[in-house]
Amino acid sequence: MKRFFARNRKYTLIFIDAGFVLVSYLAAILLFQTGQMSDSMFRAFEFTVLLSALLCVLLFFLCNIYRNILLYSSVREYTVICLAVILKMTVMINLKLYTDLNLLPIRYIILSSLILMFLTIGFRVFIRLSNSYLTEYANGKQTERKEAPRQKRILIIGAGSAANIVTKELQMKNRYHYDIVGLIDDDISKHNGLLNHIKIIGGRDCIKDVCKERNVEEILIAIPSIAAEDKKEIVNICHETGCSVKILPPIGELGAYRSLNATFRSLNIEDLLERDSIKLDSSQISAYIKGKVILVTGGGGSIGSELCRQIAKFKPSQLIILDMYENNAYDIQMELTQSYPKMDIKALIANIKDRTRLEEIFGKYRPEVLFHAAAYKHVPLMEAAPREAVKNNVFGTLNLMLCADKYKVKKVIQISTDKAVNPTNVMGTTKRICEMIAQGLNRESETEFVAVRFGNVLGSNGSVIPLFKKQIERGGPLTVTHRDITRYFMTIPEAAQLVLQAATYAKGGEIFVLDMGEPVRIYDLALNMLKLSDLEPGKDIEIKITGLRPGEKLYEELSKSEEDVRTVHEKIFVAKPLEIDFAHLKGKLDTLYLSLDGMSDYDLRNYLKDIVPEYEFKEKISKQGALA
Repeated sequence: MKRFFARNRKYTLIFIDAGFVLVSYLAAILLFQTGQMSDSMFRAFEFTVLLSALLCVLLFFLCNIYRNILLYSSVREYTVICLAVILKMTVMINLKLYTDLNLLPIRYIILSSLILMFLTIGFRVFIRLSNSYLTEYANGKQTERKEAPRQKRILIIGAGSAANIVTKELQMKNRYHYDIVGLIDDDISKHNGLLNHIKIIGGRDCIKDVCKERNVEEILIAIPSIAAEDKKEIVNICHETGCSVKILPPIGELGAYRSLNATFRSLNIEDLLERDSIKLDSSQISAYIKGKVILVTGGGGSIGSELCRQIAKFKPSQLIILDMYENNAYDIQMELTQSYPKMDIKALIANIKDRTRLEEIFGKYRPEVLFHAAAYKHVPLMEAAPREAVKNNVFGTLNLMLCADKYKVKKVIQISTDKAVNPTNVMGTTKRICEMIAQGLNRESETEFVAVRFGNVLGSNGSVIPLFKKQIERGGPLTVTHRDITRYFMTIPEAAQLVLQAATYAKGGEIFVLDMGEPVRIYDLALNMLKLSDLEPGKDIEIKITGLRPGEKLYEELSKSEEDVRTVHEKIFVAKPLEIDFAHLKGKLDTLYLSLDGMSDYDLRNYLKDIVPEYEFKEKISKQGALA
């Protein structure tokens, strides 16, 4: 019998709904009719029931009521049923008023329609609830027959919409695996209330006491839209409890809210350093990117590849990924090709020091916007190989910008660094020269040249966080060059998004400075990394102070005192263009190019200082060029 109804579900529901129409009119007759029905009244009753049943089934068909699975009926379906019954009632009333059809009086039609709503919706609610109860009962019986697993005692931070879904899911699917001891929320009006029968105990100030008193093993932070400052404070409180901590990612990373429990992840260092989400003008960026040929140099690197991901969202006519490393370029090309199969994506292998190859690329593809992210960035390595830093960063950039000018690129965005401000190392000095090239050439070219300056990005190749992770995996020690050294940090997606936004404001010659938030002490970063790994510094693993490396500063600056910086976005500042004589700068660079290979490190650094007077190198360098 059950199999028969399963195969004939649609026809069964039609039969039931038609029966409900009959029952609704019978109920109306019983309520209004005092005596025995006359023959004419009975004939009107028969015709009215038949016509109403046909109309009801037809409207339910048109509204797809019979296509929905009964066990998963929802409020939306119930609303559609109400509207369909009201429409049926309206049609019947109009037929009674404006035709000669033998129908029951209007009061019968109205009352029967109200009863019909109650019966059809009530039946569907009953089926859904009874199925849920029977399933839950069966699962409980099955679990009882097995050896019941130990329940994990968890505390949930948050009592909003996300926590509502999480608690329901845990109760329904994992009833015998989790014991939710309570909810925490800072909203005082919610305290001592219930959410899905779970008590909201109090605010963040009682987290430690609750964990201790109720033997909490795991804490789930279920507030995807939480402000960065609140997140840091709550995470720090949770860590002090000794419980494992998981967090719901920001709303933008969630996708659908169907299985929030499955999206919880362990905390990472980005959660402790993350700032509030960025508000971008997507329409402005789209208007700037859509339909254009975009070239990204260093497109396989950490910043370059993220720029490619962000650019692809805005549908350029062609995206050209240029990199000297084939594996990097191939990886990002394959990733984007799968995500955007209809987009024209080219991966080109080239070295920006090769002017002939660049001429070939610019002549063939005619890029309209160039994002220049290719550069040597490692300070200690460039201190040991300053000529290579100059060849790649300075002359590679000069090649690109001259090609951009020659082939009428509309806009060039040079990715710069905070190390270019009052530099104390070769890498920072070369990047400052790149900024000068952009500002100087902008005055002579139809192309708009701008630079975007920011600090360290979390997780980028060669940054401190991947280094700390490897050192932790090896059992330590974690190496910090100085106990008080600080750096600015931002996430890679944040940096890429702000670069795109800054580019929309560019008129030519500016240096845009991204808001990096407060500087972070690297020693504190190491402590937090150990905390996330449930390790105790000095006991489980050592933090070793190694001393500042050549060219390394205790702190970085984002702008120079003479740069008139103003705000153009809540997270973007702009320095007005400086007066750079490009012909004079180009003459110095031409002289450097001709004599570079024969220069000692000492002479090279002094020549760089002549170009960038604020460059100060403090290491003792012999006149033979070797670092002492």
